Amino acid sequence: MALFIAICTVFSTALGGVVALRARDRMHLVLGVSAGVLLGLVAFDLLPEIFRLWSTTSGADQKVPWTMVAFVGGFLALHVIERAAGMHEPADHDYGDHAHDLAGSLGALGLIAHSLLDGLAIGLAFQVNASVGWTVGIAVLAHDFADGLNTVTLMRRAGHDRRRAMIALGFDALAPVLGVLLASFLNPSDQFLALYLGGFAGLLTYLATADILPEAHAHHPSRITMLMTVIGVAFMYVVSVFS
Repeated sequence: MALFIAICTVFSTALGGVVALRARDRMHLVLGVSAGVLLGLVAFDLLPEIFRLWSTTSGADQKVPWTMVAFVGGFLALHVIERAAGMHEPADHDYGDHAHDLAGSLGALGLIAHSLLDGLAIGLAFQVNASVGWTVGIAVLAHDFADGLNTVTLMRRAGHDRRRAMIALGFDALAPVLGVLLASFLNPSDQFLALYLGGFAGLLTYLATADILPEAHAHHPSRITMLMTVIGVAFMYVVSVFS
């Protein structure tokens, strides 16, 4: 089942890339929903499951659980990586030609690596239980669309031609499948899964708040985008309650 979801992410990522090449008139609405889905996943599914797993370990009586340290670590790690790669520089930033090309390439590579971790997350989530696996899979499907969009956007903004942008999109789309396959060789403990999910929740929180929402609100009126974010959160609440 994890592999099936990973294959679905291939199409989600590819669709995001195609939209980036063709039209983005309604992208703020899609991104608003995507951010809500990520926030809902973290609040309604991942954090409760993280605390449940951690309560079965020897560190359950810690005043500050290591899972929350992992949460903050995941958030900050992605922040540092993206700033170092120049993935959020404004479009009119004054790069030299080589620096501009490098920033776009590093940004795309960062998104490909992130997609690999997405696949790993899906595989490990199904090792927790099917409910967590499905909810993580739904969230990954939602934001991999944005990953495909951003991969093509970064490559094109850096001056790469359409062919190179499509090659990068192909790697980004296939990376989650490789991640799921890698996860099938792992047999982690509950403590490791809790720490991993904590870090992954931090990554998702960063993606929702620092990546997707700012992009969604950048060039369009905010009210309808905010409504779509609320709808995304509500959707994940329903999924979490009935899964």
